[in-house]
Amino acid sequence: MCTRQLVPLATGLVAALGAFAFVLQPVAQSRQGVDAEMLQQPPAESWPTYHGDYTGRRHSPLTEITPANVHQLTLAWAFQTGQAQPIKASPIFANGIVYLTMPDNAWAVDARTGRQVWKYSYPVNTGFHIGHRGAAVYKDFVYLTTPDAHLVALDAKDGKVRWNVVIADAKKGYWSSNAPLLVRNHLLVGVSGDFDNLPGMLKSIDPETGSTQWTFYSTPPPGTPGSPSGGATGGQMWMTGTYDPQLNLVYVGTGNPTPVLNGPVRPGDNPWTCSIVALDADTGTLAWGFQVSPHDTHDWDASEVPVLVDGAFEGTPRKLLLQASRNGYYFVLDRTTGKALLTTPFAAVNWASGIDKDGRPTPNPAKEPARDGRLVAPNESGGTNYRSPSFDPATGLLIVSAHDGYGTYFFKPEHGAYGWAGADHNVWGKGVLRAIEYQTGKIRWEHELGGEGAAGVLTTASGLTVTGDAAVNVLALRTSDGKTLWHSAIGRVGNGPIAYTLDGRQYIVVGGGGALYAFALPRGPS
Repeated sequence: MCTRQLVPLATGLVAALGAFAFVLQPVAQSRQGVDAEMLQQPPAESWPTYHGDYTGRRHSPLTEITPANVHQLTLAWAFQTGQAQPIKASPIFANGIVYLTMPDNAWAVDARTGRQVWKYSYPVNTGFHIGHRGAAVYKDFVYLTTPDAHLVALDAKDGKVRWNVVIADAKKGYWSSNAPLLVRNHLLVGVSGDFDNLPGMLKSIDPETGSTQWTFYSTPPPGTPGSPSGGATGGQMWMTGTYDPQLNLVYVGTGNPTPVLNGPVRPGDNPWTCSIVALDADTGTLAWGFQVSPHDTHDWDASEVPVLVDGAFEGTPRKLLLQASRNGYYFVLDRTTGKALLTTPFAAVNWASGIDKDGRPTPNPAKEPARDGRLVAPNESGGTNYRSPSFDPATGLLIVSAHDGYGTYFFKPEHGAYGWAGADHNVWGKGVLRAIEYQTGKIRWEHELGGEGAAGVLTTASGLTVTGDAAVNVLALRTSDGKTLWHSAIGRVGNGPIAYTLDGRQYIVVGGGGALYAFALPRGPS
């Protein structure tokens, strides 16, 4: 039974006006915005950029929610997008507002109540609506990439368009779904385009005006003389990179070469596809590149997050870069030089015959796609994919949503030399959350997720790991050993759980299906 308390009209009006002011207050704060200095060392209570900070560790220093009390988590609020697609974005929290995106849409949501402050809808377009990773915030701007490869700058206070620029030509087959990365006065945006033979592209845009500052091509534009790519195109940069302010280097993973499965028409290693590249943030100049899959013929992007860790390796302090890559291998690089320090599998792999002198897996010719098919691990889904890992500095563990899978790969000349030139069929696979010791690559623990995972990972300084499984649960595990401590069925969990503190209360916010959920510990009577 539900009881309703009647409120006098004047009292109710005052309460309503107070609530209205309560919602508007954080919007006014948001005009102060997120500046470049704040992004170098974000406040502990915030989550102002895609990864939380520049390192890509997706680790929150918050400690209110712990392994001892996480079982008490309760739903603080929920926000329904009304969209048919599931949320694949990582929310951003800054100045009392949560910013959320889906293809063609962006929302500003009050972080205390889950009430919509504003919504922006991009005009109907024919771009590829595969999903969306998230927004970026800078000063009083909110930035959104679009399925037809535009970058839109919105006013943070009301969602109105301030400018709209083209990143790449959608008519040629480009689209964009990534969350921009703000580095000082550079807004970095990448594109996708697997179905056509297109050069990989990352652009630096002036965040105030929308003008292009520089463009980096992972494979050369048509007509470039003396290209070392062997005729390959592709290498799209469709995931948000990371940044080291001391070195002034941006680290980005690049996608597969095209034509995708047709290796003979693009001989050689095909740099810089399936690679990790380090770029000068001011010029876009390549400082170094490391190719995790030379001459890829299995659609194994190396777009997975390059995680930056300062720590000991074999007893020596180093600036490290960690990547659990789609090809099933875990890499540790010196991020100053690009030198490989460790290469070892973290998921089922059978495609390489060994590791070369530079730390790169050597493709086994017997696992090349063929007319009669070849059974290969990983399958096309990869040993992991776009879902973000998390690094916990207390335990030294990189927590990865991994996938053990086998697929049959086919190719014959009649498939052609354009776009997706070949075929693959999944045979078997399972999703497993794996905790990798960063110095050795050994698996400390694992937790089966059921089918292929879709959720990113969050760790917190209190010793919690938050992610999702294939049974549509959001999970909280103990980071030290992977023990399940709490779960809630909210729908297919999206890529990016985040944590923030507001009014002295810690929240964990995560997408499930088409809704955004905020969990917190219950508050006692006031």
